[in-house]
Formats: sequence, structure tokens, C-alpha cells
Amino acid sequence: MRNTMIIAKRELGSYFASPVAYVFLVIFLLLTGFFTFMMGHFFLRNEASLLSFFVWHPWLYMLLVPAVGMRLWSEELRMGTVELLFTMPITPSQAIWGKFLAGWAFLGLALLLTLPMVFTVYYLGEPDGGPIFTGYIGSFLMAGAYLAISGMTSACTRNQVISFITSVVICLLLVLAGYPPVTNILLKWGAPNSLVEFAAGLSIVFHFESMQRGVLDLRDLVYFCSLIAFAIFTTGVVLKSRRA
Repeated sequence: MRNTMIIAKRELGSYFASPVAYVFLVIFLLLTGFFTFMMGHFFLRNEASLLSFFVWHPWLYMLLVPAVGMRLWSEELRMGTVELLFTMPITPSQAIWGKFLAGWAFLGLALLLTLPMVFTVYYLGEPDGGPIFTGYIGSFLMAGAYLAISGMTSACTRNQVISFITSVVICLLLVLAGYPPVTNILLKWGAPNSLVEFAAGLSIVFHFESMQRGVLDLRDLVYFCSLIAFAIFTTGVVLKSRRA
């Protein structure tokens, strides 16, 4: 655990060593504000809730999180420092988890900076705190899942652009899996209901929506944790194959 935290601190510090982190935070806050108040019609809803805030997160993260994760391993592979990293007295899993936790902490910081949204809702009305609390938990878990996928694609290529595009496509597929147009196509093709339900269950939005409503279901937590664990495991397999 100590080695993992050392890697995490080193990686987190590298984010703020360049203007990239600050640019990302500004863009993230501007986009969340724009989509909440303008596209989400926050004031026209006339209700004290953050539904118009959380509903855009799957789409915002789909583009912004891969921008954070694409450099996790691609840059190390391009510069040839990944071999140097693994010659240190750490295991590959410690390095992978350290880098992942650093990126996840950075995304968590970006999410914490949106807390003025919560204060605004409480100032304007009397919202139910349950959906807001579970919505933030779901958003944080979803950001971690996107980041783990981005780290996985980053380990597969030295090119950050390819890593970014690949992770965006994978995240998009996970978002669209449960949408009615997709499930309707499966039904038209004669797919059994069990297969359609399985496809819908793979959707990130399907599991995030219940958290937006204030429901903290164990199945949703298992889904996000399993997605993160699978992507981290795959990242380890890819990096170990490169070392062989």
C-alpha cells in the first residue's frame, strides 16, 4: 500500500506541474455549469433538485475523462520510462493502482469543485438530500470506471490520440447499451428478452439513473466496482505482456 501511495502522490503532483490540470478543471466547471443551467433548464424546471446537473455527467465524462486517462501509460510507453518504472522495487499492480488512484483523486477534486451547485439548490429551495448524495457517489464511481477504461486503452498504445479515441468509443458503447433504440434493434433481430436485459444491464446510464433518484443499490455498486477491477486487471495483463 505504501508503494501504491508513493506512485499516486508522484502522479498527482505531475498533473499540477503543468497548466493541463487547471485547464481541465476550468473546462469541466464551465461545461457542467452550461449544461446544468442552459441545456438542463435548471430554473425553468421550478424544482429544488440537481437532476439537470447529474443527467449530463455520462456524456461529459465520456469526453473529458479519457483526456485525463490517455496519458497514464501512453506517455510512459512513448518515452520508454515504463521499463525504468518497473525496475523499481514495486510490482506492476502497485504502479497501475497508484496511477489510477491519482487520476481518480484528480477527478474527485473536479467533482468537489461543483459543490456550489448544491449550495445554490439549498439556497433556492428545500431539496431532498438523498438523491444529491447518491448522485455524487454515482458520479464519482462512473468517473472511476471511465478512467479505468482509459487507462486500459492507454496501456495498449503509445499514441495518446489513439488511446483517447478508443476509450471514447468504448465508453460510448457502454452509455448507449441500455438506450431504447439499441434494445429495440435487438428485439427486432429476434433476440431473447434475457439477452436484451443483459445488454441493458451493461449500460452505465442504467446503473447511474437509480443513483440519481436516491437509490443506492448494491447491484449498481458491484457493477461500477467490477468494471473498474476488470479494466485494471486487463491493464496489468497488457503491461505484463509488453515486459515479456
